[in-house]
Amino acid sequence: MARGDQLSRQWKIFQTLVTSRHPKSVRDLAENLDCHKRTVYRDLEALEAAGFPIYTETVSGKNIWFLMDSAKNPMPAPFSLPELMALYFGKDALKVLKGTVFYDALKDLFQKIETTLPPESKKYLKNVEQSLEVGSRPYKPYRKFDKVIDQIKEAVINRRVIDIVYYTMSRKKETRRKVAPYKLWFFDGTFYMIGYCKWIKEIRIFAVDRIKMLALTDEIFKVPDDFDIDEFMGNSFGAFHGKPQKVRVLFSADVAEYIKEKVWHKSQKLHDNPDGSVLFEADIACTKEFKAWILQWGAKAIVLEPEELRNEIQAETVEMLAVYANGIEPVEKTLTA
Repeated sequence: MARGDQLSRQWKIFQTLVTSRHPKSVRDLAENLDCHKRTVYRDLEALEAAGFPIYTETVSGKNIWFLMDSAKNPMPAPFSLPELMALYFGKDALKVLKGTVFYDALKDLFQKIETTLPPESKKYLKNVEQSLEVGSRPYKPYRKFDKVIDQIKEAVINRRVIDIVYYTMSRKKETRRKVAPYKLWFFDGTFYMIGYCKWIKEIRIFAVDRIKMLALTDEIFKVPDDFDIDEFMGNSFGAFHGKPQKVRVLFSADVAEYIKEKVWHKSQKLHDNPDGSVLFEADIACTKEFKAWILQWGAKAIVLEPEELRNEIQAETVEMLAVYANGIEPVEKTLTA
């Protein structure tokens, strides 16, 4: 049996004893967990060995199990055991923030919480932590940008305009700008700053790792009352912002189930076809991110609308075909030159 299943079952047994007003028999616990009584006996013995204050008595020839009243609330307020477990899981999910003030603060928080736990809770949570692993997508190492992130955070909180030198990837050029930073936004492994650029007189999104210089000014700004980040990013498929368009993409039956199991965009509508294919419709800004998403499905995705996007995808595939048609040898020579 998987280690995670065993820990989950033991956790349920412990929670049952914590919340129950009366002792429980092994039969009661087995019926509640839908498992064999021998399994429950092994789990109870494992919890006892871990130091949990679980005891048994014989009443009318029947063994009953209970938790000492002093252990009914083993976690100090305001944390319950389930809440603490959720925090542990969350800590693992936030590994992408390593090297930032946010992760360091979170780490300090867990160390403070752990000092308040009784020994049996520490042992059990250690087992839980070892049984769970949250996978991380590719992310940027932000340790060298820690100072910039901290300055942006200060500017956002204190509503201070900042002076920056920003590298624009598309134009391969650095420009100097004054920005009123509204939000520090973490999305898909990358930190962004959303703010009003006084140079182009628009709200823009800046990748934090492309800020080459930052200085706080004495100028104070006010965030507009009608600014809402969810509304601002509403039609974006990722971090890039743009004008929304009606898109229709036909996905073949081979990948239809993958498309249907996720919410890719809040405006999406999915329509099943008799041949097993699925039609994806949404109002989305047709940015590079959305094009990359379409291309990752290869020939399994056909853009029906808008025509401009369809033509761009077609041109991209023609260019790819030409590159591959030339063979790998010229590419290798270029790379090793």
